[in-house]
Amino acid sequence: MYKRYIKRLLDILFSVILLPLILPVIILFGLLIKIEDGGPVFYSGERLGKAKKTFKMYKLRSMKVNSPDVRNEDGSTFNSVDDPRLTNLGKFIRKTSIDELPQIINVLIGNMSFVGPRPDLPEALDFYNGSEIHKLDVRPGVTGYNQAYYRNAIAQREKFKNDIFYVNNISLKMDFQIIYTTMINVIRRKNINIESEVYEKKQIK
Repeated sequence: MYKRYIKRLLDILFSVILLPLILPVIILFGLLIKIEDGGPVFYSGERLGKAKKTFKMYKLRSMKVNSPDVRNEDGSTFNSVDDPRLTNLGKFIRKTSIDELPQIINVLIGNMSFVGPRPDLPEALDFYNGSEIHKLDVRPGVTGYNQAYYRNAIAQREKFKNDIFYVNNISLKMDFQIIYTTMINVIRRKNINIESEVYEKKQIK
């Protein structure tokens, strides 16, 4: 009952309640992004959703205009605390997760949920092994089990394993625990990036 109906009803309810509070923050940082380099305010990337359907996921732009697309060996997007593609403001909104706020629109229209496996790039279909594809049985989340307890401090394979654990154990209690833990870790700025040599190997400047 919760997984099929109540979870979606709560997503709609909290989206409607939070949107008026979040919108001024999005507008403020949108103006700061525009002032910094004059580029677009938003980034919209193609992501995998429930039942393999793709959708546009919205974020505040944190990277410089026309930055190269860098991937890890497992096909996931690369991130690093010293990523030179980030703007000065982008470093701050990444650390505080402010760049993720526009995803409340995705939640409201039904592409995403507040809690669920983080959405993968469409190419991830080529990397899933065994039961990992079952993470697409539910809507992807703004936050999730990995973001709450590990964020970017574990490898992609381990993230897939945790995604399946979440899908198999969804409950109202777990969702609220994930939201609470995510908020604490964002405040502490814990596990924001995974240390990697990928960027150096790619020789991106």
